[in-house]
Amino acid sequence: MAILRDAVPRAGTRSLSAAVDIQAGAEAAFSLLCAVEKWPVWLSFLRSAELVDPATPLGPGSEIRVRSAVPGDPHQLFEVDYFITNYQLSLVGAYSVRRRLDFRLERKTSRCKLHLRLEYPAYGGRLAMLYDSLRAGRKLATQMEESVVHFKHLAEYRADAKDELLADF
Repeated sequence: MAILRDAVPRAGTRSLSAAVDIQAGAEAAFSLLCAVEKWPVWLSFLRSAELVDPATPLGPGSEIRVRSAVPGDPHQLFEVDYFITNYQLSLVGAYSVRRRLDFRLERKTSRCKLHLRLEYPAYGGRLAMLYDSLRAGRKLATQMEESVVHFKHLAEYRADAKDELLADF
């Protein structure tokens, strides 16, 4: 019997997830995931993302500075704690392990499936979690669904396919 790590969110933590099938290989999708500076292009809840030390390649222990789309939010520092090439990229908050951003690719022959999970603290007990799920959580869940669809289109885009569209004219 397999037990999934962190399958049930910890107390006081909101967990949101989204998934999408991608008609591209896991290698192409993972290379797009590793382009940290491009995250705000497809992750609509981020305003900026950058490697703290751009001279080193993305890997375990790398630090990533992100700023959310919430006005006035300060930069947040995340550290890569799981990095498995063409499979998983997982970030944990550098100062709070209650913040986590997890990307996982599931290989399916010539295509793959992206799973995105976001965990963040919701302080104040059950009432605060209910309030968050009705207000900010609902908006964030919608943004995550839109973001994985946008990622799908970016991963499936082929520059050479432009001529294929006009081939029958």
